[in-house]
Amino acid sequence: MSGELELLKWIHARLGKRSGRIAVDSGDDAAVLKFGRERILFKVDSVLEGVHFRRNDPPEWVGHKALARPLSDIAAMGGVPVGALAALMMPRSMPMARAKLIYRGMEKLGVPVVGGDISTHPGKLAISVSVLGDMRGARPVLRSGAKPGDVLMVTGPLGGSIRGKHLKFEPRLEEGRIFATRLRVHAMIDISDGFARDLGHLCEASGVGATLFGPAIPTMTGSSIKGALYDGEDYELIIAAPPATAAMIDREGLGISVGMVRSGRGIRMYDNDGLVAVIGPHGYEHKLG
Repeated sequence: MSGELELLKWIHARLGKRSGRIAVDSGDDAAVLKFGRERILFKVDSVLEGVHFRRNDPPEWVGHKALARPLSDIAAMGGVPVGALAALMMPRSMPMARAKLIYRGMEKLGVPVVGGDISTHPGKLAISVSVLGDMRGARPVLRSGAKPGDVLMVTGPLGGSIRGKHLKFEPRLEEGRIFATRLRVHAMIDISDGFARDLGHLCEASGVGATLFGPAIPTMTGSSIKGALYDGEDYELIIAAPPATAAMIDREGLGISVGMVRSGRGIRMYDNDGLVAVIGPHGYEHKLG
């Protein structure tokens, strides 16, 4: 059985190096295209019944999640969302009232849905949302900018998202913008597939390794450190910042230090007594075949 990561690597290998209007290509949290002096972000994400939500979940929260997921990626680049397109593939049996509540859930995020598509079919509910964002003169923060000596930080507690946070999270747009403009962090990524897996993506893109201090990793009430590492769908941001910047982030209550970026490869986790584990890039991955 193969997974989405294998397919993504195959796709990226076929793209080759592209320039022109493409400022940031496939492989980061969002694509960035040049339009004059501006940098415009594009991101698409999907949610599927039975995978990202259950049939009996409140439709407002399903709509919220469908739009909030790509907004979290815009946040990880430091961008400002401008508008969204929503495509709904709905079961033919879905009541009109439920469909309207899905859209109301999107509206509450304050990003206008400016178009999209509606269709029906015999299967399950699927929603695909594309978001257009604007860097407003700032440089996008990439996964690939982390440097040895940087402090690793997260914007909030991790783990146990299935108890409700996976539907009700608020994308860290304000924090991401601050990190891209005033504080100028080196690298960011949002946590969708799990802290360990997404930190692995950041380290791989930057060509670095990471050292984590287990007791410092914030966990949601009722979650374990294992849940914080691997559960996923936290939609917090992982940040790599120089020590002076990390100190400012800590003072302003915008992030929590959990480790350091180091030379080499791999993720190691320590506790008060020494090395606990070498962390594999485990987390959620869609399977194929």
